[in-house]
Amino acid sequence: MTGSETQRANAADPPPLPTLGEATRVWARIALLSFGGPAGQIAVMHRILVEEKRWIGENRFLHVLNFCMLLPGPEATQMCIYIGWLLHRTLGGIIAGVLFVLPGIVALMALSWVYAIYGNVGFVEALFFGLKAAVFAIVVQAVFRIGGRALRNAAMVAVAAASFVAIFVFDIPFPLIIAAAALIGFVGARAGWAAFQPGNGHGEVGSARVSDADSALGETVPDHARPARAHTLRMAAITLGLWLGPTAILLGVLGLGHVFTDIALFFSAMAVVTFGGAYAVLAWVAQEAVGTFGWLAPGEMLDGLGMAETTPGPLIMVTQFVGFMGAFRDPGDLAPLVAGTLGGLLTTWVTFAPCFLWIFLGAPHVERLRENRALSAALAAITAAVVGVVLNLAMWFGLHVLFKEVETFTGLGMRLDVPVAATLDPAAAALTVFALIAVFRLRLGIVSVLGGSAAIGVALYGVGAIGG
Repeated sequence: MTGSETQRANAADPPPLPTLGEATRVWARIALLSFGGPAGQIAVMHRILVEEKRWIGENRFLHVLNFCMLLPGPEATQMCIYIGWLLHRTLGGIIAGVLFVLPGIVALMALSWVYAIYGNVGFVEALFFGLKAAVFAIVVQAVFRIGGRALRNAAMVAVAAASFVAIFVFDIPFPLIIAAAALIGFVGARAGWAAFQPGNGHGEVGSARVSDADSALGETVPDHARPARAHTLRMAAITLGLWLGPTAILLGVLGLGHVFTDIALFFSAMAVVTFGGAYAVLAWVAQEAVGTFGWLAPGEMLDGLGMAETTPGPLIMVTQFVGFMGAFRDPGDLAPLVAGTLGGLLTTWVTFAPCFLWIFLGAPHVERLRENRALSAALAAITAAVVGVVLNLAMWFGLHVLFKEVETFTGLGMRLDVPVAATLDPAAAALTVFALIAVFRLRLGIVSVLGGSAAIGVALYGVGAIGG
């Protein structure tokens, strides 16, 4: 055998399973590189775990991805927990999941403090003025990306259109829209309708093809990953208690109507309906946080989303900012910054704790779920509905970015936001056009678009085009 043949043969040998310490360092690396939303985060995981480390093979990676797409919550976070669990049991899943969200928790909390203290300073306002236009362009791009994958036939287009009208015109709650879409997909598949027959919803995640046999995990299922009823029930009870325990305590001690109880109950409910990625559920979060609870003004929701876009970790981390500002403005007997910090951490806890429950409870049974064609069709219909919901989010953001005043029309069962044409902001419109060109024409990355838009906002403030 020649030297090159030996090198190729050795390269094909499966690597050993990593130690827990080695895996921890890699999970920390992935977390620090996790910019750009779930698509970018999944690509980073694929490059490192499949192509570089070969800890997991291509087919198994896609298997994990498909399962996590069935679940509510951030799929990239759940993939980390799942793969960490496969490699090093429950402790491995906990370490992987916690490390994946930790940088975003720290970074967004620091930005929330800055925003709460200095948010009314002209320079800071100008910075976020630029970020709002960039966020709007990024959300519009998300509509096209999700739509290109989900709307594969006329029936899926109809589901998307109906979901948009339902939430934008009639203000129907997001969970009801998701439930209706799932029911349509499930019934359609069981009835044999061609439009609801499941297909492959994912393209190639990466370019390298690493077989499962050539990975550290191999092709077989690890012993600890096989269904064990007693262990599964025990883990479900523990994770369920850790998730809902704080909410039950707050409800018993503080009662309904307290800001901390409202935060715990609302974001716990959100955690079970977050299908289709963060952009979909954020439309509902924005409407409730602004319209129902009064935690934020419409523009501040955009500011928070801009922060989440520029920090590592899941985009749904923006909910930490929402909880922070809600408690900051209703601190009770606490100092505002202390209340805000506790509100933000409480939000993060009830948002991400369910991710561990779903994986530890469902992963051992993933094969059974994966083979259920009706369930796959329900997921496809949910994804189609998500396109309409994200379009609603884009419209909602666009109204509050471009116009200084928005009126709400009610009647005939409708609740429709209508802009006051005379309040169109020329500077915001020009900056929005720039952001859209940067995203769609120049194809710049998220960080570049956000940074460029923020810099232009500051420059406009410097020449007196915006601000006081």
